[in-house]
Amino acid sequence: MISSKSLGRFFIYSVLLFFCIIYLMPLFVMVITSLKTLPDIKAGNLLSLPQEWVFGAWEKAWSSACTGVKCEGIKGYFWNSFKMVIPAVAISTILGALNGYVISKWKFRGSDMLFSLLLFGCFIPFQVILLPMAVTLGKLGLANTTTGLVMVHVIYGLAFTTLFFRNFYISVPDELVKAAKLDGAGFFTIFFKILLPISTPIIMVTVIWQFTAIWNDFLFGVVYSGSDTQPITVALNNLVNTSTGIKEYNVDMAAAIIAALPTLVVYVFAGKYFVRGLTAGSVKG
Repeated sequence: MISSKSLGRFFIYSVLLFFCIIYLMPLFVMVITSLKTLPDIKAGNLLSLPQEWVFGAWEKAWSSACTGVKCEGIKGYFWNSFKMVIPAVAISTILGALNGYVISKWKFRGSDMLFSLLLFGCFIPFQVILLPMAVTLGKLGLANTTTGLVMVHVIYGLAFTTLFFRNFYISVPDELVKAAKLDGAGFFTIFFKILLPISTPIIMVTVIWQFTAIWNDFLFGVVYSGSDTQPITVALNNLVNTSTGIKEYNVDMAAAIIAALPTLVVYVFAGKYFVRGLTAGSVKG
């Protein structure tokens, strides 16, 4: 005889499986559409498997996607995004770690006010800084450059990275830092020898957050990039919205999946640290 506990567990797992299927359905449609031929797509059944499995749409999306008035591959834009994301994530993570360390363990007069102002930066909409940032980039000679995009994302992401590291470091006992000071350890010695080695969870949180936000950003990319420095989100928008006769939905879907793959890979390899890092420091501070 099946116990009520087993029935309850079966019901819960069934509900979870149902919602998981619903959640993954768009991804399933994207994948099978990218593997269909155009006549197969025009048949109108989104959920049907391809009658003929083809990979031409993936090759075309990668190497011959149309952007604007001419056709180029999104391969170049894909690497443009990496050239922007990697330094922006690294710099904002390092600066956020140092800021969080100072605010939590080396308090000074006005440190709480400084943290409040940085926290306010988390709620500033992108649109508010578009014009002043454009003027600043122009005066610095960084308009339409990858370096300019890196600087924009570092500045905008600094409030979030500081918040993450501050909340993590505030859970570290102050006595540990005081003991290190008594032993003669200085500012950077304490940071690199004591705090940084235990910061893996929050570093992963910051990397996931920043990588996803920067990689998926469209507004900054379309406003501050030039024709040779546009990220993949801009190229994907150009591909989907370019009218060249017959609409190739399989190519659009393949390009969208290619654009999403890096963030998916980051989540798969670093996702286990995400919740652990976010909840660190939630009790103290």
